[in-house]
Amino acid sequence: MEGTVQRMAELTPTVADGTLSKSQLAYQWIKARIADGTYVSGYRLVLGAIARQLDVSVVPVREAIRLLESEGLVTFERNIGAQVALIDEAEYFSTMQTLSIVEGAATALSAPHIGALDIARARSVNEAMKATLTDFDPHRFTELNLEFHAALFERCPNPQILDAVHRGWSRLQVIRDSSFSFVPGRAAESVREHDDILHLLEAGADALDIELAARAHRTRTLDAMLTYQASHRH
Repeated sequence: MEGTVQRMAELTPTVADGTLSKSQLAYQWIKARIADGTYVSGYRLVLGAIARQLDVSVVPVREAIRLLESEGLVTFERNIGAQVALIDEAEYFSTMQTLSIVEGAATALSAPHIGALDIARARSVNEAMKATLTDFDPHRFTELNLEFHAALFERCPNPQILDAVHRGWSRLQVIRDSSFSFVPGRAAESVREHDDILHLLEAGADALDIELAARAHRTRTLDAMLTYQASHRH
């Protein structure tokens, strides 16, 4: 919220001095929020609400939405309205599929090096994730999700596998991954699966069992996302 207020404070004087038109301001403001993950894929863009935030009429906001639509960042559907474009299905699939394999391996290889403090840290983060479910904040949930998994894969002794995991997570951020925003039921399932993975690590389970559990956890999120995409395809 503080970042939003600061960004508005920076942009609003620009309108007053005539450097940018109101539609250009709306365009830049909305695009910035898409880029930083505030408006995630599938987020509904309510023109009236945005207009009130920027203290402009709906007309320039509508013009901004049309421009963002031409760039592929926004879609407009009858009876639904404008929303942030869904992610590229093929790219999301390949990224998540690859990440499920390398992160599963990294978690299994980390297992012998994960201590009680690591488990406690991961469990604390997972409890924080559970707390977000009541008043769900998908952006915060996604941040905590990375923190949870990092506690489990960062001990991986193979630097090449670890680098592949880092690149996979970075790629998801580029394609605006936050499937939890429009498949919220998946969030509750996810934290339960986190508990299962922690139990396996605490019990000293076989490396293959840990790897398969971590991989299945990732692919279930992928399946939920693809199911949502298919149900919203024309």
